Formats: sequence, C-alpha cells, structure tokens
Amino acid sequence: MAKKRPQAKAVKPQISDGEIPVAGAREPCPCGSGRRYKACHGRSASHAVTELVQRPFEGLAGECDWVALRELVPAATVPLTLKDPLPDGVPSVTLATVLPMAWPALRREDGSVLLGLQNDTPSGDISRDLADTLKRALTAEPGSPVAAQRAEPDGPRLQDLLDPAGAFEPEVHTGFEFWVPDADNAATEVAASLERANAAAIPTVRLTSVDSSYWCETPEKNHLRWVMPYAEEKLLDALARLHAAGTSSLGEGTRLVGSFRAHGLTVPVWDLPAGMGAEECEKPAAEFAERLAGALANEEPLTAEERRARGGLTNRQVTLS
Repeated sequence: MAKKRPQAKAVKPQISDGEIPVAGAREPCPCGSGRRYKACHGRSASHAVTELVQRPFEGLAGECDWVALRELVPAATVPLTLKDPLPDGVPSVTLATVLPMAWPALRREDGSVLLGLQNDTPSGDISRDLADTLKRALTAEPGSPVAAQRAEPDGPRLQDLLDPAGAFEPEVHTGFEFWVPDADNAATEVAASLERANAAAIPTVRLTSVDSSYWCETPEKNHLRWVMPYAEEKLLDALARLHAAGTSSLGEGTRLVGSFRAHGLTVPVWDLPAGMGAEECEKPAAEFAERLAGALANEEPLTAEERRARGGLTNRQVTLS
C-alpha cells in the first residue's frame, strides 16, 4: 500500500552565514554565546526534532490532498497562493511531490519557485520545515536549488504563509517532465535522469467524482487509496458497519482490504481487479461516498458482527507517519 518514490541522490546541505550548525552537546555553541551547545541553540533544536506534530497540514486548504501528495502520489504539482504578494521577480510558487536530486526547493531561471514535498525533514513539524524552505526559496538566486536546513522552532508554518482561501487542485503527471521547462530538448544527462525517475513512478490518477481519492496501477493488481478527513474512530465505525453489511466494496472483484494512518488522517485502501481503471472507479466511488455518509450519521452502538468487522479492519491498519 506504500508509495514508490523515485530514488535520487540528496544534495549535501551548505551552511549559510545565518545558520547555526550542529555541534556536540558539551561543545561551545557556534553562535558565540559562550554557553554549551545543549544549553543554547541545541535546546531548541532538540525540542524541534523530538516534538512530532500529528497533523502538520491541518488548517490548510486541501489537507487530505497534501497527505496524498506527501505519501501516495509519485508525480504531481499544485500552484500555491501566498497570503502576501510574491516578491519582485517571483512569478509563481508551485508545490511538487519531488524535485531532481531530492532538492527541498528550486528557484528556476525565470524566478519561479518549486517546493518539494516528499523530502525528509529535520524536525517533527513538516509544515514548519516546508515554510522555512519556501521562505528561503523566494529569495534564492534564480537558477539555484535550496539546500536543507533546520527551521527555527518559533518560525512560521505553512498555515502562516499560504492563503487559506486559495484553491488546492493537484495535477497528477505521468512523469517528471515538469522538472525542466523543455523536457523534449533536455540535455542528455537530464533526459537520462528523467527516464530513470519516470520508470520508478507508479501510474496514478486522481478521481474527479470524490475528493482526495487516488487510483494506482501495480503489476499484480490495482488499488484505490482514499484520504478521508473524518475522525479515525468514527470513520472506522462507519467502515465496519458497511463491511458487516457487505457494502464496503466498490463493485465486483473489489475489496476493502484495510487502511493506514498518515499525518493524522486515515486512508482506506481497496484492492481492484487488474482490468479496472480509474474511470471505472468514478461511479462506484461516488456511490460509496453516499453509503459512507449514512454510516457516519448512524449513532447506534455497533452490533457484535460490526465489532468483529471493525476488529478486522483495525488489525490490518498500518501507520506511515
């Protein structure tokens, strides 16, 4: 059920003038305060690393799709709208699932910014780390990548930078040609890198009939993975009711096989026949959404059969983050 990401070599971060490098806990802090690192900048750094934000994208438009693009979708982009006007020379900001060389962000020659979502982040708050990367990308030199860096523990989060009223409409791509302005005429080395990345990407399609639902194709069978915004316990109860009633599938040959947790949300997963494409999922998914709404509204205690169904679903649940 996990995603398959293109393998890329990460760029070694370069320490800027304003960044405090990591030092030994008992060594003098590099900031020059005269205190040991663990009692100075190391204190806030340690706290930031260990404090995990369970729902880092909560409050953002399209939270479920943020989770999907972080964990499920190989190649996709989304235009981002900031609260403040873009700086001069920055025509646009675009979120991308992954960037070449695993760069956290890239300022293109034309000044536009690409922000990578699927990179490893140094703290327990993905939102704060991404916001820090975005701020640095807005002022980076055109034509240069942005290296990884630890964000300040009290720095802004994406929720502080992005317009909550801005649309969040992912465009899923068949490959990573969005990395370069003219992929057809890319240099030989770039073309080879694109070919390797494209070969590793699982074919994925975002459904249009329901929100945050993604069909994907694998050699053995196809899957539908649906990021849902409901509270986990209530959603599992509703899925159990449908499962016990024999109405949790998406049609003949399909099966609800379980779910996983990702960034505070629950993602039910269905196995699909190899011949069932994304278009064939649209109507069954919309019909399932109606059945699920009814089950979510049911406040009655679970029956013995529904509790058994719930136990089976819970036993097959995996946590990704």
